[in-house]
Amino acid sequence: MAHKLAFIGFGVVGQGLAEILRDKKESLKQNEGFEADIVAISDLMKGSIYHPGGLDISTVLRVLQETGNLENYPETPGLIRGWDSLKTIKDTNADTVIEVSYTDVKTGQPAISHCKAAFEKGKNVVMTNKGPVALAYRELSEMAEKHGACWGFEGTVMSGTPALRMPAAALAGNDITEIRGILNGTTNYILTKMEQEGASYEAALKEAQKLGYAEADPTSDVEGYDARYKIVILSNHVMKAPLSVGEVECNGITGITLKDIEKAKAEGKCWKLIAKAKKENGKVIASIAPEKLDAEDPLASIRGAVNAITYQCDLLGTVTLSGAGAGKIETGFSLLIDLISIHRARQLVSI
Repeated sequence: MAHKLAFIGFGVVGQGLAEILRDKKESLKQNEGFEADIVAISDLMKGSIYHPGGLDISTVLRVLQETGNLENYPETPGLIRGWDSLKTIKDTNADTVIEVSYTDVKTGQPAISHCKAAFEKGKNVVMTNKGPVALAYRELSEMAEKHGACWGFEGTVMSGTPALRMPAAALAGNDITEIRGILNGTTNYILTKMEQEGASYEAALKEAQKLGYAEADPTSDVEGYDARYKIVILSNHVMKAPLSVGEVECNGITGITLKDIEKAKAEGKCWKLIAKAKKENGKVIASIAPEKLDAEDPLASIRGAVNAITYQCDLLGTVTLSGAGAGKIETGFSLLIDLISIHRARQLVSI
């Protein structure tokens, strides 16, 4: 039976997942036994459509490209237009909500409300929004469990690179005592540009903005706020240690000068913005700060807009994972792997 999906938000990431589901439809069915029907899409700016029998993905993407409005989808018997996000979540026949709306990271809204509405209906949620996971991890986890729903958020830390799934699966049985990571590609690109090309901070930031790595307002990235949310998620989910955003000391890279870069190079070191969470005396202490790394540090060789994370394990020692931390298809993939995980879990239950 096809997994029915309702998209809340349909920007770059949502469209990325839709393209993957269209292009890999046959291989997903053959290799994973996974089939998906997009039954609803609700986007504040692009409109809303719902058909209980499923929407044609190619037509959806074409209509959006040509007109910019989903509600120009061709008239079809049973098609409903104009539902808002909460009605779409509550009243459609979707099994899983793809929550990729524009969300205020400081409040986690409206995504937190979207999650609650879905869980109350026993519907699964997969998402890439950091705010709800960092701000309401325990509440939403308990709510999902209470209502028998699954909650996937792999894409909140390192896009499609499995920073959450790998420790849960491949490192199971280890006590992870410390997590260190380069969790923001924008700042790593800037520092790499300064180190390798001698660019000033201002010039490197401008280039990052030109390439789409940095927003017009880069504050969240360069001040370390983006990485702070991610280390909170890692602490709560991977280390099983309650940690709030306000408990994380946070310093960005805006004070790093070319003089600092050159001095580090002369010492055989390099600057990286490091997110860190470490178990100390029964609790986790976390921070975001620029650090000078020795050449042999596994994070020192990570260049450009790439993310990486190191887990310190009691049984396996140091394990480092690197990969893309952003991108349309990469982040779309993070949603797909959450969907496949839900599908596999559902298959096990039915056996």
